Amino acid sequence: MSSTPETHPRVVIVGAGIVGCSLADELTSRGWTDVTVLEQGPLPAPGGSTSHAPGLVFQTSPSKTLTAFARYTVEKFNSLQVDGVSCFNQIGGLELATTPERLADLHRKAGYAASWGVRGGIVSAARCKELWPLIDESTVLGGFHTPDDGLARAVLASRAQMARAVERGARFLDRHTVTGIEQEDGRVTAVVTDRGSFPADHVVSAAGFWGPVIGRMAGVEVPLQPLAHQYAKTKQLPELAGAETEASKPILRFQDRDLYFREHHDRIGIGSYAHKPLPVDPFAILPYDEARANDMEMPSSFPFTEEDWAPSWDDCRDLMPALGETEIEEGFNGVFSFTPDGMPVLGESRKLRGFWLAEAVWVTHSAGVAKAVAEWMVDGRASIDLHECDLTRFEEAQRSPSYIRERGSQQFVEVYDVLHPLQPMEHPRPLRVSPFYARQQELGAHFLEGGGWERPHWYEANAPLVDALDPLPERDAWSARYWSPIAAAEAKATREKVALYDMTPLRRLEVTGPGALGFLQRMTTNNLRKKPGAVTYTLLLDETGGVRSDLTVARLAPDRFQVGANSPTDLDWLLRHAPEDVHVKDITSGTCCIGVWGPLARDLVQPLTRDDFSHEGFGYFRAKETYLGHVPVTAMRLSYVGELGWELYTSADLGLRLWDTLWEAGEEHGVIAAGRSAFNSLRLEKGYRAWGVDMTDEHNPYEAGVGFAVRMDKDGFVGQEALQGLATAEPARRLTPLLLDDPASVVLGKEPVFVDGAPAGYVTSASYGYTLGRCVAYAWLPTLASGTGVHIEYFGEKVAATVADEPLFDPKMTRIRR
Repeated sequence: MSSTPETHPRVVIVGAGIVGCSLADELTSRGWTDVTVLEQGPLPAPGGSTSHAPGLVFQTSPSKTLTAFARYTVEKFNSLQVDGVSCFNQIGGLELATTPERLADLHRKAGYAASWGVRGGIVSAARCKELWPLIDESTVLGGFHTPDDGLARAVLASRAQMARAVERGARFLDRHTVTGIEQEDGRVTAVVTDRGSFPADHVVSAAGFWGPVIGRMAGVEVPLQPLAHQYAKTKQLPELAGAETEASKPILRFQDRDLYFREHHDRIGIGSYAHKPLPVDPFAILPYDEARANDMEMPSSFPFTEEDWAPSWDDCRDLMPALGETEIEEGFNGVFSFTPDGMPVLGESRKLRGFWLAEAVWVTHSAGVAKAVAEWMVDGRASIDLHECDLTRFEEAQRSPSYIRERGSQQFVEVYDVLHPLQPMEHPRPLRVSPFYARQQELGAHFLEGGGWERPHWYEANAPLVDALDPLPERDAWSARYWSPIAAAEAKATREKVALYDMTPLRRLEVTGPGALGFLQRMTTNNLRKKPGAVTYTLLLDETGGVRSDLTVARLAPDRFQVGANSPTDLDWLLRHAPEDVHVKDITSGTCCIGVWGPLARDLVQPLTRDDFSHEGFGYFRAKETYLGHVPVTAMRLSYVGELGWELYTSADLGLRLWDTLWEAGEEHGVIAAGRSAFNSLRLEKGYRAWGVDMTDEHNPYEAGVGFAVRMDKDGFVGQEALQGLATAEPARRLTPLLLDDPASVVLGKEPVFVDGAPAGYVTSASYGYTLGRCVAYAWLPTLASGTGVHIEYFGEKVAATVADEPLFDPKMTRIRR
């Protein structure tokens, strides 16, 4: 009897680097033992990035997911040995600051560590000198010390995991070059090599910088750009003479000069990101034997470029004067992978079922990624949120080869940069613009970027309105970046008059067909079985009850729905599950949307239409297809700012006419254009969640505060069984609203929250609430009573905050429902 995916799945992993070996170990430990790992080079060091990786593992990242990957990698490699040698050397990590800006960044990084559960803290320049005696501490302002970081011995870890996987039944075949991926009826069936074909129910591309090559064979895009990175080793240093261990001092980062350091017994290894990006064509990288024949040590090891190294060598000797007495003995330009956003690319292709990606993964995150992908394959989901890494996350406009190359190269440049959470990419821009872009420019819009879209955050045309505001608290330099007091004026105008918001980047899907209602009923939590004209807030869950996304669904006709979604992943999820009698289409690019919100919204809109826009004639969470002036619109009475108003949708070609129609009609009412900065403030005052920030599939609806969107009495929906009993149970944690006690204090998000002096959670979203006169922060915390005092750590300072009741603004919803 042949094997089937339902009994003993046949898995072929392409690539026996650290990711492929880790994945084979994780899969076989879960009972999937029919695993074949194919590698074109020799084992155990086949010549990819793993074979040359210096092995530095710094766990702390602004990304909670990357930090979780790294923590598991440290935990696992610490438990592995080969011939009595540990696969991890836990010597700690040290990051130096030589500028005030970097020291502030290290304080923020210490906050991330506390938020995500990594041991670490800020230390003095003197302590940095104790940890690394070779540095000249006169230029050092302080450091961030993480005692549990260290060096991963990547090749040893590969060997250890390979041996464990083989004991469970896996096989590793080196010198097998993959030449094709076979498929039938949209599903992978085999991997073809120069030494035979291997039947497969699942194929995982863990080929590293060769990922795009394997992907092309499968007809699957892999948005990955390989780049070369300089690494050098000094000659022997007298100061390190007699070293008995490979390394005893913490791995060291000198990020102000884009450098890192580690010991190699009595020499020092140095890596540099200071040079210009050196992109490499993955289709031109030589196979192992050809690379060796061309005097290369391995395919991933390119010749060292001295001219790129010279400035960094000067910086090295300034930091460590002892290096002035030595020279670089050897060096190479090592190739590894970058993506447009710097995150891994993980998941199963919808176009070719059974074909998985585990790409753009560094040694730092390797075991954690392997665990997550193995869980995903075996159990249907990972135990941690992976939306930042999902292969479907990129917009179509972000998938061109030129975009991947340009943004991947920029990610290399920014590896050690101090990056603000709102900092937009600089190129290529503008890429995606709404039909209102010309008008926004005329009004002096300050654009930031998201998903390729130009998004106005405030408008200079509203600067005169600031004079009428009560004085705002002075902001620190960090929170003042990508912010303007104009946002406060725009929020006030929305609360008192009426404002136009460009909501075009909000993703819009059209779901049609005879089975559309039944399909959406199965996929979402709320009851959509309502008459046309109804709009419903609902959730997409996974089988464990985790919140995959939140949606607004408008039933425009018996078999036609418009869905407001969050990301390309939502579209992919619905397409994976849609039956043949349902058609799901992304209509975002062909449409546009203006939010008209404020107490005078009805005064603006009603004269433009013959339809009744009164509260009685057009109730909250209702939709109408109508005309405003000459423009056909789909109007939905929704509000994400807590004020009366509508979302008005039309086709992209009529968008500019819609804007002008509303603008002209609104002039007598004092209409303004308002941006995302005001929007975020207003939505937090109302407690409206942002999926992917405030809640993910790690959270269930009740602890996330969106249990009202769940109808447990509805016929079966995805995740329903997992929610049984949760509605009446006290959750161990909640998404909790906090008000900062000091009206002058501001936090931005991801800061740790302390309860009774100990870190207990972290901030998700935060913004100054201009109506409330306090900063609002939402945080994941243990269930706490309203009025409980907590502290948020902001740049090393403890800021007092208090648990509040929500919604913080207009709890009776009188402003929306009028």
